[in-house]
Amino acid sequence: MKDLVKKIEALSEEILPDLLLLRRHFHAHPELSGQEYQTAAFVAGELRKSGWEVKEAVGKTGVVAEMGDKSGPVIGLRVDMDALPIEERTGLDYSSSIQGLMHACGHDLHTCIGLGVAKVLANIKFTNSRIRIIFQPAEEIAQGANWMRAENVLEGVQALYGVHVYPDLSVGKIGIRSGTFTAAAAELEIDIIGHGGHGARPHEGIDSIWIAAKVIGELQEAISRRLDALSPVVISFGKISGGNAFNVIAERVKLLGTVRCLDSNLYQKLPQWIEKIVQNIASNYGAKANINFKSIAPPVYNDPDLTDLLSNCAKNFMNKENIVYLEKPSLGAEDFAFFLQDVPGTMFRLGVAGAQGCAPLHSGYFSLDERSLEIGIKILSQVLITTTKTPQDI
Repeated sequence: MKDLVKKIEALSEEILPDLLLLRRHFHAHPELSGQEYQTAAFVAGELRKSGWEVKEAVGKTGVVAEMGDKSGPVIGLRVDMDALPIEERTGLDYSSSIQGLMHACGHDLHTCIGLGVAKVLANIKFTNSRIRIIFQPAEEIAQGANWMRAENVLEGVQALYGVHVYPDLSVGKIGIRSGTFTAAAAELEIDIIGHGGHGARPHEGIDSIWIAAKVIGELQEAISRRLDALSPVVISFGKISGGNAFNVIAERVKLLGTVRCLDSNLYQKLPQWIEKIVQNIASNYGAKANINFKSIAPPVYNDPDLTDLLSNCAKNFMNKENIVYLEKPSLGAEDFAFFLQDVPGTMFRLGVAGAQGCAPLHSGYFSLDERSLEIGIKILSQVLITTTKTPQDI
């Protein structure tokens, strides 16, 4: 075991300079969900250089790499590749070269962790197992996982690992949690249909803007008074559109928002619950309402045994106090959850905050500490090899 740890450390340090250059290349050349053509081609080329069997265009722009005993159990790692429609404001020398696009969620680092693991494992003789690394597109729109599932990317996989950068933890630390890790999420669209009229005589029309305001306020009040506070639900509206002129009562208003929930059973009931509240408000004021509740992703559920194994592997590369047990799950969503409907797995948080901290995910100022790259590679390289070993081997 000690020899394996030493070899992983030595190999990770050896490949780190090249990987940092790769990470900066990906950062400077972001691609949106489902459009990761250049990223995927670059990834496939690097994998082939390291001797991996590579399949391209899996799930549209995804890449899958395999190595090891074809008769043994398959252990998987998933990393994502897509960027966001966000203007970068970091001022880095390797800032995005494409206006309005940015790797503001750390997927460029995730991609390089996957490549780093591939390069490390290519130089380690592991037996009795087969490693599959999944480079997934379109995580940000929660579709890439299902694109790849549709092409049987998890066939034979017995355990799957994932990682996501975490600005709330300093570099050198990781966050783990068994059980519910992220929330179920949905997109919520509400159309309020009233009746237009003159702004000076609102009583002659049905003011859809005023009714929309009622819907926003009363949904929040209903959450706090009609749902169990111990099962949190978050409804946030990010877009309101409607009306044509300053002095005309708007006939129609559209609300676009998101719904987050940690309790799977409660999540299943929310569409009807929201429908009833919104329809009651609209009808009370003479309006009509159309509600569309579109599920985005289920919760990520981390397998306890695999989480413990990952934690034990991490102890070989960091002090125990730097492995942080996350007491609360995140209300963020992650389409890694779709993979976990088919196979057991676990995802961990990788600390990326430097001495000056780190801006939040999806911020134009997001800039991670690149020292986190080596840590992610070491932990995942060992856990992929160790997962199929017996306690005597470990």
